[in-house]
Amino acid sequence: MIRMTVQGLTIDPASNSPILILKEQDGERSLPIWIGLLEATAIASELEKVSFARPMTHDLLRNVIAELGYSVVKVEVVDLKDNTFYALIHLTSAQGGLTIDARPSDAVALALRAQAPIFIDPKVLEAAGSGDKQLGDQDDKWSELLDKMDPEDFGKYKM
Repeated sequence: MIRMTVQGLTIDPASNSPILILKEQDGERSLPIWIGLLEATAIASELEKVSFARPMTHDLLRNVIAELGYSVVKVEVVDLKDNTFYALIHLTSAQGGLTIDARPSDAVALALRAQAPIFIDPKVLEAAGSGDKQLGDQDDKWSELLDKMDPEDFGKYKM
């Protein structure tokens, strides 16, 4: 597994969809994942350390996990099928471990709140970069653009 960090959020200019950018922690590779607006809001609010009077959905999930005696060990992006990414949330407690299926955006939003590491299966990174997303020449353009960007290039994500 390859350790990733959240590089930032940006908007796809063609579709106006939010894109979560994961970057290899000890390398140069990046992975764009198109996500929904609500998930982007959850991630952006945690990145910006915005606090709310009442718990938001991912805060609630983190709280329920803790109240049940578990902690989030890590999240992993484990598969890419038909242009859809799949993730797992790994939990642990004194009773043992659990693995829960999740969308990558929800897994990342939870990982940020739980301060848990984010990993990606190397085969997913390879598949995403190989044109399996049917982006053709656009895939190379995205890779080239993302490789040249610094976190400051993303600016603040606007809601």
